[in-house]
Amino acid sequence: MSGLRVLVGCKRVIDYAVKIRVKTDKTGVVTEGVKHSLNPFDEIAVEEAVRLKEKKIASELIAVSCGPAPCQETLRTALAMGIDKAIHVEVDAKQYETLQPIHVSKILAKLAEKEKIDLVIVGKQAIDDDSNQTAQMTAGFLNWPQATFVSKLEKADNDLKITREIDGGLEHIKVKLPAVLSSDLRLNEPRYATLPNIMVNNY
Repeated sequence: MSGLRVLVGCKRVIDYAVKIRVKTDKTGVVTEGVKHSLNPFDEIAVEEAVRLKEKKIASELIAVSCGPAPCQETLRTALAMGIDKAIHVEVDAKQYETLQPIHVSKILAKLAEKEKIDLVIVGKQAIDDDSNQTAQMTAGFLNWPQATFVSKLEKADNDLKITREIDGGLEHIKVKLPAVLSSDLRLNEPRYATLPNIMVNNY
């Protein structure tokens, strides 16, 4: 199989460097006026997708983000890193508060079918809710093979050779395409999304 079409999940989260403040009514954390950025594990997923394209393994990369209008900033970062196309599934702020991984997984699965995707890559977890569920449920909805906590990825014919992080060390597996992957911390070191690139993609 040549020229994989890759879908990458991109969640907008409070920036990892921000000191979190709890709301006075204890219903959540303060998000207004707080710096947000692309979830770090999703950033690793974006980087891996871009590297697959640079190696001529992937032909088109599509980023998707679910949430209110500011999610477009997150998608611009992904585009600046080398993603070809972005899809914003708009969810208003009120509904977004109750959006769960199962909802996002259903959206990703539908988009994967509609866009004729060969590979879905998401971060292993988001740093805000730490659910670690989206990749697994997306694979379940699509009935595709999955590989979670991926720390190394290689293409071999119609398979992917995966090294994944487990409690006891490393596990080596092969996954048939189409498939769903979740990226671990050691998969790669994401490149910087340069300001000129972000400005170019600011449309």
